[in-house]
Amino acid sequence: MRRFAALLLLVGCSSSSSSPAEPATDTGVEAEAGPEIGADVTVDGFVKKPVYFTGTDNQRVVDAEATFPKTGAYAQIILHLSLECPSGKCDAWDRFATLGVVTQKGDKPENDTVLELARFITPYGVGAAWDLDVTDLRPVLRGPLTLRTFIDTWVGPGSAYGNGWLVNASFEMKGGVPEKEAVAVLPIWTMHSGVYGDPSKPLTGSFPEQRPTLPAGATSFAVRALITGHGQGNLENCAEFCPRDHTITVGTTPHKEKIWRTDCATTAAPGQKGTYKLSRAGWCPGADVRPWVFDVTAEVAGGAKFSYDAATYVNSCRPDAATCEGCSLGTDCKYDGGNHTEPSYFVSAVLIAYR
Repeated sequence: MRRFAALLLLVGCSSSSSSPAEPATDTGVEAEAGPEIGADVTVDGFVKKPVYFTGTDNQRVVDAEATFPKTGAYAQIILHLSLECPSGKCDAWDRFATLGVVTQKGDKPENDTVLELARFITPYGVGAAWDLDVTDLRPVLRGPLTLRTFIDTWVGPGSAYGNGWLVNASFEMKGGVPEKEAVAVLPIWTMHSGVYGDPSKPLTGSFPEQRPTLPAGATSFAVRALITGHGQGNLENCAEFCPRDHTITVGTTPHKEKIWRTDCATTAAPGQKGTYKLSRAGWCPGADVRPWVFDVTAEVAGGAKFSYDAATYVNSCRPDAATCEGCSLGTDCKYDGGNHTEPSYFVSAVLIAYR
């Protein structure tokens, strides 16, 4: 995966080491009163929306307006997400991509707050389709809202490497009461990156401790996190090609998960070429990123405190290293935007409250 620079400003999420602006409560949604069952409906978001970059025309970030039922309980909400090839020519490369809801407008688009619904990686040069369960995100999928998608593509119409992508996204909503009804979605960290392996840029600085305010009446809670590693050529080929344990601590209780995919050969979109079969840090080319979900009901009793970190690692293949060594792809310590890119993790997490 190449040319990852400038992603954060374009997608509208903070990347600074200071605490990002996080809403302290849920996203302005009240819990439903009573067992009203919603009518079955499909909400269209993106319909063959072009995403591309030509140099003079930057359409890497695109929005769509959608209107979801304001009231009613839904037993299941499935996001049907797909990519098509404009004029038969998709982007030839695997690209980082995300889909979210704009929950707060800033003074300009790059300062908007976006709650990530799904993350995916485009395949090498072919289309793809995924059906993703987003039932627990019903509290933010309510009423009129703005959907935003971003694909880190650097090609467009006329490029020898493809015309970009066409994005489709619709939400199939089945009326009914789920086993656990989500009543609030509380942002912990909106999607942004943290450098991995540079002592001057600790991950804990990019993802500072958060204390969201819990809604009244909720009886259980779960964390839903999306984590992917990017960057290559570094010591141990981190962060894209090195398995690492990641820890989200809730109160004083650590929850640990190895962010690593070993099923890329069987789960990625068929028909693509490239290195899609290789294991990677939480993702595969042509596949959706699977959320890490875990219950934290006991830990948030009396108040919620969240922190994040990854296994200790110092990248000795970086420009300011005292001794340059360990460059896994034979480069020097300078980042070149291709074979040697800075190791980082992109993280988003929300706390889901249920009744």
